[in-house]
Amino acid sequence: MKLSIIIPTYNEKDTILEILAKIEAVNLSAMNCAKEIIIIDDCSTDGTREILRALEGKYKILYHEKNRGKGFALRTGIKAATGDIIIIQDADLEYDPEDYGKLIEPIIKGKEDVVYGSRNLGNNGKSSLSFYWGGRFLSVLANLLYGIRITDEATCYKVFRADILKNINLECERFEFCPEVTAKVAKKGLRIYEVPIRYYPRSIEEGKKINWHDGITAIWTLFKYRFVE
Repeated sequence: MKLSIIIPTYNEKDTILEILAKIEAVNLSAMNCAKEIIIIDDCSTDGTREILRALEGKYKILYHEKNRGKGFALRTGIKAATGDIIIIQDADLEYDPEDYGKLIEPIIKGKEDVVYGSRNLGNNGKSSLSFYWGGRFLSVLANLLYGIRITDEATCYKVFRADILKNINLECERFEFCPEVTAKVAKKGLRIYEVPIRYYPRSIEEGKKINWHDGITAIWTLFKYRFVE
């Protein structure tokens, strides 16, 4: 069994080495699961790319020569993944790779095909009230539109049986990956199973890139794939 960890990266020179160290430290041997680390540099300009150049050969590193957005970077990574299971990992330090075990366990045991790590099932901090309530609103909207029951539609930690994710036709460019993949998984009739995760939010000042425009796009994306496509 192999876990492909897809890391879309854009201007994360201060955190990329630390998150890679945390991922390396995760021991999945008890689950008989190897790790494949795939980093997609989305045309970073802050020195991240130079850091990654020094790591070539250790990880699978792919480079975009033009900034295309997180969603496009994820599509690049999904195509390159060779694992049985795929997990999404941000390059910052908001999410803890130590949660990998409980995230992939339901898939390894054959009980689930899609697992989301929910920040709202545990006692976690909030980057801001607007981010928190925006995320809760998107979860409620997804539940209403698609007849599902989830608490954290916008979580980074989304885990899939690889064959399922690779057969979803994704069109996302930026942060609309989350609502698009949620919509398309739900329309396939697949259950989204949630487990609680740890979350260490950062602020806009600390480098958080998503903004209110992306929230509007997420709402439109949920409606689009429910009624238009």
